[in-house]
Amino acid sequence: MLSFLPSLARGIIASLLFSLNVLFWPFIIFAFSIPKFLLPFNSMRRIFDRIFLWLAENWISCNSGWMNLTQNTKWDVQGVEDFNYNGWYLVVSNHQSWVDIFVMQHLLNRRIPLMKFFLKRELIWVPVMGLAWWALEFPFLRRHSAEYLKKQPQQKRKDFDTTRLSCEKFANIPTSVMNFLEGTRFTKSKHARQESPYQYLLRPKAGGIALALSVLGDKFNSLLNITIVYPDGIPTFWEFLCGKLKRVIVRFQNIEIPKHLLRGDYEGDNNFRVAFQLWVQQLWQEKDLQIQLLLKESGAL
Repeated sequence: MLSFLPSLARGIIASLLFSLNVLFWPFIIFAFSIPKFLLPFNSMRRIFDRIFLWLAENWISCNSGWMNLTQNTKWDVQGVEDFNYNGWYLVVSNHQSWVDIFVMQHLLNRRIPLMKFFLKRELIWVPVMGLAWWALEFPFLRRHSAEYLKKQPQQKRKDFDTTRLSCEKFANIPTSVMNFLEGTRFTKSKHARQESPYQYLLRPKAGGIALALSVLGDKFNSLLNITIVYPDGIPTFWEFLCGKLKRVIVRFQNIEIPKHLLRGDYEGDNNFRVAFQLWVQQLWQEKDLQIQLLLKESGAL
């Protein structure tokens, strides 16, 4: 443990280790993606999927390694006891910081199948990482404004078709499909601009997980509902690297997905869409109350 070092020194060490990790594992993943692309046979695909899984899990383990080395975080975690590594999970969480991803991966690596995140299309151009996400077949989505979609309604169908193709690939190997329902990180300005009805959350967007359920609904073991709370304030990524994440509270909850929501036409069936949105809104109301309770229990309120 290097927690005795000044925060700046820890930040520099963590940054170097993080950068080495980013350069090493994505390069190997991308190298294996070339023969996978050239040999698109189902038998070979299954082999390469296992290789990619092993590489990605080791990448996450190395991140956990430098976190353990440089951090002195107090973890308050509940609900990690009954996961199935060989199952399929639909995962949702509140979103406040890039740190959320490291927290979830640190706690869930090799407990559930590798999480595949819904990513904004622009992120494919992130140096090194974008290629790795592409090789690991993370779904890339275009984010359009409501005004744009009114003028170009065919674009929405195109985005749904792209997501559907990505989700269909996940049927070949146990996968955790992860979606931040808020679509972006929580900030007070975004919260005010949305006029969000929740105290600690932005409005949830249900379309992504509705589509995932329509493709893989029969495979998902459950909805894994994750709530992340930072009692001492939401950390920036640099503060996280510097070891300033003193406490983090995480609650995992396995929720049975209502059977009538496992298959449905979210875009074409208005009744189904309304029922699905009500279910998601209820989840978010309960999460909002849970966050308030956890903040009170931690002494943050």
